[in-house]
Amino acid sequence: MNIAPATVPVAVAGHVLDVPGELRLVTALPGLPGRTRYVLDALDDTGVLFALRSVDPDEREVRLFVVSPTLYFPDYHPRIRPGVLGVDTDAADVVVLVVVHPGATGEPPTANLLAPVLIDRARGLAVQSVLDEDWPLRAPVG
Repeated sequence: MNIAPATVPVAVAGHVLDVPGELRLVTALPGLPGRTRYVLDALDDTGVLFALRSVDPDEREVRLFVVSPTLYFPDYHPRIRPGVLGVDTDAADVVVLVVVHPGATGEPPTANLLAPVLIDRARGLAVQSVLDEDWPLRAPVG
């Protein structure tokens, strides 16, 4: 049984915001069809590093690492298209996380700044959205 905390603290621009521990994706992540239910697990005490685990009962579990870009990319302020999480989403409730890929031998991990995971923390909805801006797909972390 996958038990998620009710909320998970996420560091965002000098503040800590509570984000639902259970998330429902509006659209499955690219390459992971059929997986729309996820749990957000904190992997540190600072609200920066998380595991995003799929918990759909009919699918094998998948785990991605995501970070709040606040610490590693303080100038990252993507423009989010209105309505990407639905018309009922208040922009003030959207939290941005980015997927991190482990580095190859001797290489640092990288973050996908082009397609962040957007979370409507009021409704527990999430989506990975490709931005209209020119952000790197593999930005070195650290």
